[in-house]
Amino acid sequence: MPSADVRKVSILGKESIHCGFHLIPYIVETVLNTLQSSTYVLVTDTNVGNLHLPGFQREFESRRASTNSRFLTYVVAPGETSKSREGKAEIEDFLLLNKCTRDTVILALGGGVIGDLVGFVAATFMRGVRFVQIPTTLLAMVDSSVGGKTAIDTPHGKNLIGAFWQPEYIFIDAAFLETLPAREFSNGMAEVVKTAAIWNETEFAALESRAAEIFAAIQTPSTNFAGRTESTRSSAQQLLLSVIAGSIGVKAHIVTIDERETGLRNLVNFGHTIGHAIEAVLTPAMLHGECVSVGMILEAEVARQLGVLSQVAVGRLTRALKAYNLPVSLSDPRIASLPAATSLSVSRLLDIMKIDKKNSGPQKKIVVLSRIGATFEPKATVVADKIIAKTLSEAVKVVPGSPSKSPIRMATPGSKSISNRALLLAALGSGTCRLKNLLHSDDTQVMMNALVELQGAKFDWEDGGETLVVSGGAGALSVPRDGKEVYLGNAGTAARFLTTVCTLVQTQSTSQRTVITGNARMKQRPIGPLVDALRANGSSIDYLEGEGCLPLSIAPAGLKGAHIQLSASVSSQYVSSILLCAPYAAETVTLELTGGQVISQPYIDMTIAMMKTFGVEVVREKDSKTGRLLDIYRIPKGAYTNPAVYNIESDASSATYPLAIAAITGSTCTITNIGSASLQGDARFAKEVLEPMGCTVVQTETETTVTGPPVGQLRSLGLVDMEPMTDAFLTASVLAAVATQPPLPERALKDGSRPTTTRIIGIANQRVKECNRIKAMIDELAKFGVETSELDDGLEVYGRPIFELKQGVSVHCYDDHRVAMAFSVLGSVIKDTILDEKRCVEKTWPNWWDDLENKIGLEVEGVELPSVHGLASASRPTEDNSQASVVLIGMRGSGKTFIGELAASMLGWQFVDADAAFEEKHKIGVREFVQKSGWPAFRAAETDILQELLSQNAHGHVISLGGGIVETPTARDVLKEYTKKGPVVHVVREIDEVIGYLGAETARPAYGEPILDVFKRRAPWFSDCCSYEFVNYTGVLTSASGVAIDDSKTAPSLLSIRDEVSRFFNHITGQQPNLAPNLAKDKRSYFLCLTYPDITPALPHVQEMTAGVDAIEVRVDLLRSPQDFDKIGAYIPPTSYVTDQIAALRHKTTLPLIFTVRTVSQGGQFPDHAEKAAFELFLAAVRLGVEYIDVEISWSEKNIRDLISRKGHSHIIASWHEWSGNMSWDGQLAEAKYRIAHGYGDIVKLVGKANELEDNFALHHFVLRKQAAADAKPIIAINMGVDGQMSRILNSTFSPVTHPLLPSKAAPGQLSFAQIQTALHLLGQLPAQRFYLFGMPIAHSMSPTLHNTAFDALGLPHKYELLETAAVGEEIKAAITSPDFGGASVTIPFKRDIMPLLDELSEDAEAIGAVNTIIPKKRDGGSSLLYGENTDWRGITQSIKRSLPRSILKPEAALVIGAGGTSRAAIYALWKLGVETIYLFNRTRASAETLVAAFPQVKIKLADELGVWPGNGPAPTVIVSTVPASATSLDRFAAEALYLPSTLFAAPDGGVVIDMAYKPAETPLLTLASNVGKNWRTVKGVEVLLEQGYHQFHLWTGRHCPKGIVSQRVWTVYSS
Repeated sequence: MPSADVRKVSILGKESIHCGFHLIPYIVETVLNTLQSSTYVLVTDTNVGNLHLPGFQREFESRRASTNSRFLTYVVAPGETSKSREGKAEIEDFLLLNKCTRDTVILALGGGVIGDLVGFVAATFMRGVRFVQIPTTLLAMVDSSVGGKTAIDTPHGKNLIGAFWQPEYIFIDAAFLETLPAREFSNGMAEVVKTAAIWNETEFAALESRAAEIFAAIQTPSTNFAGRTESTRSSAQQLLLSVIAGSIGVKAHIVTIDERETGLRNLVNFGHTIGHAIEAVLTPAMLHGECVSVGMILEAEVARQLGVLSQVAVGRLTRALKAYNLPVSLSDPRIASLPAATSLSVSRLLDIMKIDKKNSGPQKKIVVLSRIGATFEPKATVVADKIIAKTLSEAVKVVPGSPSKSPIRMATPGSKSISNRALLLAALGSGTCRLKNLLHSDDTQVMMNALVELQGAKFDWEDGGETLVVSGGAGALSVPRDGKEVYLGNAGTAARFLTTVCTLVQTQSTSQRTVITGNARMKQRPIGPLVDALRANGSSIDYLEGEGCLPLSIAPAGLKGAHIQLSASVSSQYVSSILLCAPYAAETVTLELTGGQVISQPYIDMTIAMMKTFGVEVVREKDSKTGRLLDIYRIPKGAYTNPAVYNIESDASSATYPLAIAAITGSTCTITNIGSASLQGDARFAKEVLEPMGCTVVQTETETTVTGPPVGQLRSLGLVDMEPMTDAFLTASVLAAVATQPPLPERALKDGSRPTTTRIIGIANQRVKECNRIKAMIDELAKFGVETSELDDGLEVYGRPIFELKQGVSVHCYDDHRVAMAFSVLGSVIKDTILDEKRCVEKTWPNWWDDLENKIGLEVEGVELPSVHGLASASRPTEDNSQASVVLIGMRGSGKTFIGELAASMLGWQFVDADAAFEEKHKIGVREFVQKSGWPAFRAAETDILQELLSQNAHGHVISLGGGIVETPTARDVLKEYTKKGPVVHVVREIDEVIGYLGAETARPAYGEPILDVFKRRAPWFSDCCSYEFVNYTGVLTSASGVAIDDSKTAPSLLSIRDEVSRFFNHITGQQPNLAPNLAKDKRSYFLCLTYPDITPALPHVQEMTAGVDAIEVRVDLLRSPQDFDKIGAYIPPTSYVTDQIAALRHKTTLPLIFTVRTVSQGGQFPDHAEKAAFELFLAAVRLGVEYIDVEISWSEKNIRDLISRKGHSHIIASWHEWSGNMSWDGQLAEAKYRIAHGYGDIVKLVGKANELEDNFALHHFVLRKQAAADAKPIIAINMGVDGQMSRILNSTFSPVTHPLLPSKAAPGQLSFAQIQTALHLLGQLPAQRFYLFGMPIAHSMSPTLHNTAFDALGLPHKYELLETAAVGEEIKAAITSPDFGGASVTIPFKRDIMPLLDELSEDAEAIGAVNTIIPKKRDGGSSLLYGENTDWRGITQSIKRSLPRSILKPEAALVIGAGGTSRAAIYALWKLGVETIYLFNRTRASAETLVAAFPQVKIKLADELGVWPGNGPAPTVIVSTVPASATSLDRFAAEALYLPSTLFAAPDGGVVIDMAYKPAETPLLTLASNVGKNWRTVKGVEVLLEQGYHQFHLWTGRHCPKGIVSQRVWTVYSS
């Protein structure tokens, strides 16, 4: 046997862990010699088997002569799906089949899945057999293989069934890691870092500083078995083995003390409590170590919140994990881009954490770190849900009150400005410098990482991380290795400083360049003046994207120096950047600042003072005549000499927040390490802002103490120039918001401004910080009801009393730390103020929320935001929330104004027309402006208007833009950028209609070229700039066979444009996504598969075909454009044709659509390899607002994930079809496909093929298991073929159905909706129910005809019958308590009498004071309740919406005739529609007055005479009569009848008139409307009856009523 040097680690008293390199011969020899057996069984997976199984087979084979033993191998599928009851059973069956006995030795070769699974098999097979762990991943080597824990997963969670079973040996062959993907290596390093974090600070420090060396150890493959012996082992291999063995040694020691995990062994679960919960949601997309890495940071934050762990330790842990490419937050792009990330809600994670082996009953336990290398207790600690929730929550609120720690004494974190400068100075300097009080934050981490990548310095930690030891590189810098970009996030200071630093890089290669980049906001922040200055000095710097912003590509040619001119009116950081690097220029630098007043001079002074401390003295020139300081600086050539120690001041900007809390709450706060001697301008905040506001301020050189006046007694500031302390203006603004006392006389404004005015100037640079901070403060203060005005270089804030400010405000923080902390000050006095991005404070004060509670004494609560705000995820439709304004673009004449006004009305938002805004700003019409100034000037002004509108109306608006807005690249860029925040909708209309409209339009200038040419030029721009398309077809939709038939006679609920506008805009904004409600648990849902090549001929029958279903599937692969009808085989339909088809369907139904492109191999007609074309169609579906998109999981992961990131509020159905009949529902293929689909989709769809009836029961069992899982998603699971029809009946989610009117079934074995209902009834799954009409008299009611026709049409076994009684008595009570009671209609005279028998009433029924519908419901506990509803008002509402003329967006006035019970429903309906004024006429005024009193919230005016409107108000455009037809007349002189004058219909735009009387069909009122009403539409009482009946049917059955069939039958019976 080749000799091998192994390092042995003892566990449980035995040296059974053997570590080394290239150990396969050693392993086989050791096992055969020490574990003698008749049979050796090696179990591995296909991935590992392909790499290493042959080596084991060769070694065992070579020793066969010396042993009679068998060597068997068993290979399983890779991944977690094998670690299941089924996977365990398969291995056990293999062992039994091969007659294995109790002397068998099982070898587990693989990662953690194999080790856990095979170990559990060994623990239970023959009541326990010997086994050996041979882990092949780093994670398994250092974690799962050590300690004897074995387990399998269940749908309820990971590792919940298993046993402790110690292996005989654990062989750690580090050579296996050479074939391990880098991500898997990082996955294992999470456990290594974890072990050091809980146990050994020295090991942790080594891991912190040697990440590059450790990675190098696995990235350099060994040859000729190098490393097997000590003599052939490289230093990198020695390091790697040392890291592995050290980590294993810790765990082995803990296991030896506490084998069964009763206390100490819990420590190795640091990060696991939260990490496992995250993993349960994100598996398999995220690996175990990656989830534990995030869990460690979150659990460290819990410890910090408890006050037992410092931010220094959290920062070190974060840096160490990042060094190994591990995620440290849920906002990491690797997590945020996953569809499953939307499920990472606080409540979901807490729910998963309930099932944890460490817990004691309901109490959750977390390993609480006290410092690096030690834990708070020698076991897991009980932590309250409230504390965990606060850490997990994305948002927080400060509970108002007086700080309990007052008088407060505290220090703020190190200054960000000084920390960044000190890091750079020490890195460029020579020698070692110890930095104390360094800020541990995102910004400083970015700076350190960048300097490491530039190979400019070495960093180590001392004093438990309190001191950073910087070994300077003396100005020597290199281009980052392997072309790696330097990523700076949103760190503006680092970006500006490093731009000049990168010019100092020197290299022999001219092709190498340094690229620095950042996040989306960083790519908007200006850096142009600095780049211009460096370019002018000879540096080669290229913009890689937008001009004037990152990313930059910088040539490594050194800084020339000499005379440099720089514009410093935007940022002082440009000046500091050149100053800091100037000593290393080729020539002595003279820096001249140009461009007017220099911004933030104190920061430049800070830089110069710090340079002096590091040995370089800058000279600022003076005017020789006046002695005035000039903006010219001379910087000598040289090098920095590092001081031994440099103490970093606390951050003065951060200090403003606790001091402001003292000011606003009337408490006292002392900040140490900040005083009058500070280098920072913001240190002046206390004396120059707080003291004039009425605070008592005591400031020494090193301390500042502030005591606030009594609450509510702050003075306004009058005029304050904050140019020396610009970052502090946000703090001043929130204090000014509640400052109501007049300012000091010397500060008072003399221009007549109100006395509560605070005017802040000198802060123009704050517009280009992390966000436009001036605009942010104006927008967010407005939410509290605080008025402000924007100035050229600042803003005015008008203070209001605290009690007048609005409570419950949600503050958007713009990912800006200063915005969040400033508004937390206001939250300390305003109840329920929610700050929606709590983690943005990590930039400068990561533990602000903890310090607010622990050091200041204000309670802070976590807030879980609604799901649309949820944890960062690509499934989120936009960066902003669902209130983001909608922008409309499109050709002039496309209907943008009409659609926009209608959409705004439906959403309850404001409509803004860009043309109107243009004319208001320029005081001239568009046509006149173009004639006067020309098109180029107009386009520039139009773009300015666009940017202003988007800035000023960011939320809750619909903004309509001019047709030519896309003509300029600048405007197009603005629109494309806005699509990341909110919807940009292209309104599309047939070009012939547009041309017809423009021929008559005169308000805007003529094009000067053919309209068609303009259309063709703009079309691609519109497409490029929009995120959605709304097709505003106003013409007749035609098909290949001619004009579609009008079905308005058979379907009285024919859709209006209002319905489609409401559906589309509610869906894309997320206000009310148009998703199928029956996808909920314990409900059944169905979709109809349309199989037409052209849908338009079938449009008249859509309502009939879709009766009962919840959605419609458009089989896009089956569509054929008319010119291609004769083409056979695979086909790609044109996107434009698909768009037309979807639009045509939208005008007939509001049902959700399912957009399916089925490939040939999956049973469709779309080419298998046309992936690009398929995803172009999917993106078209997203743009059209299609609700569900069916995506086959066989497409490439990259394209699927890209689609998911853009899907908005559409849901993905991730599907897999297995046509061969070989897929077993209890096999690994089904499990694997389910897991993939689960990772991608909102809904999982798996389709197999049944070979026999039993296949359906296997499928049903599979579904039940998946539905029982904690991370269950809706699942469509069916078997194709006749034998599979049973699965279609039992499937509960989106069962595909056909209809007799369809040309063909979409799949073999498909059933109709009615057939499935009949089958469910026969199977006992759909019991027959009885429905009633209660009332008197009711013999001639149309309700039985309506509902029984609907039941029959849908195959439902129910019956609707009359129950006529003289009173609400025992008969009715017996009916509603019967087990088969399905529901009831209630009519006169029982609508109020029935109410005492009901358990609950709807809000509508309570408001109207009457019930016409009874619905039996189930409580959560299973008991029944009777629910009262009123659908009369819905019938009236739908009739109005359907019939109202297009020109009337929202009726201004309406008339109700009569004051009876139906009148109450009519008034309620009109109020719900938003009618401003309702006239009420009744011959008995007292009855009318009673009705007015019943609706105090509604503006009702009593009319004394019909046709004469109170106060000369507008004529009504909606009239509802609730009196009998016989009580009205067109004869002025008719006795005992109400005369109806023609002036009722005087409204110029027409309207809709409803007569609630059933008979006669043509009442006097409707006759009059037909004769004299221009543009008036009439609605008969039966039509309203039908509409309310449709809604009633839906409430009872959850099914849409088959309106066409029902209305036709009702009209037939009614007419007879």
